[in-house]
Amino acid sequence: MPLTLCIDIGGTHLKASIVDRDGKMVCERAEIRTPYPASPQRLLQGVQTLAASLPAYDRISAGFPGVVRGGRILTAPNLGTELWRDFDLAGELTARLKRVARVLNDAEVQGLGAISGNGLECVLTLGTGVGSAVFRDGRLAPHLELGQHPVWKKKTYDQYLGEAALSAKGQKKWNARLERALGFVATLLNYDTLYIGGGNASKVTLKLPTTIKLVSNDDGITGGVRLWDSRFDECFADTREPKVVKEVSRR
Repeated sequence: MPLTLCIDIGGTHLKASIVDRDGKMVCERAEIRTPYPASPQRLLQGVQTLAASLPAYDRISAGFPGVVRGGRILTAPNLGTELWRDFDLAGELTARLKRVARVLNDAEVQGLGAISGNGLECVLTLGTGVGSAVFRDGRLAPHLELGQHPVWKKKTYDQYLGEAALSAKGQKKWNARLERALGFVATLLNYDTLYIGGGNASKVTLKLPTTIKLVSNDDGITGGVRLWDSRFDECFADTREPKVVKEVSRR
C-alpha cells in the first residue's frame, strides 16, 4: 500500500502529513508558517523541513495556491506570481525529496478530499485569499480562478473575503460579505453541492442551506492521495513515472 506525503501549501502555513491509500493520515500533521518573502527556494526549504519530521513515504502530492498546469506554476497571487511564474514545482519536489511528485491547485486538492462524486460540486476555500474548484460527477473541470474575479465594487473575491478583509471588517461584516458572495456563486454555477473549507471556514456563522457544507481543513491534506487516481493521470502528463518499455527484436 503506497504512502503519500501530502503537502498543503498556504499563504499563511505549510502543512503536511503521510496519508494511506484510503485517504487516512497515518501520523499527526506537521505545520510551520509560510516563509516571507515566499520565494520557491525558501518555500522548498520549509517543505524539506516538514518532510524530514514525518515517517517514510513512497510518493508526493502537493496543493498550491495558484494556477498549476503539468506541475508548473502559472500564477501565485498570494505568494508572488513573479517569483513563481513557470516554476516546475513538481520537478523540484521530485529532485529534492527523491520521490515522484504531483502538484495541483490547493482548492482542487481540498475538493478531492471532500466531494461525493455525484453531480456538480464546487469548492470555496477561505484563507489568505479565496480558492475555488469545480467537479462534475467526480471529474475535475477546467480551473476557475474565482479569487481574482471582481465580486463587489471593483473588489476581487480575494480582496473582499480574504484574511485582510476579515481582520479589517470583523467577523460579523465579513459573514455578511460572504453571504452576498455565496449568492453570486450559486447564480453563476447552479451547483448541486458547495463545500466551504480553508483556515477561515471556522469563522463562518451563517445559517447555511443543505446544499452548502463546511468541511475539515484536513481535506486539503488527505485529498492529496486522490491525485494518484488513474482518472487524473492526464492532468499530470509531465510527472508520471516512466514506464519500462522492452525492446522488440528486429531479427
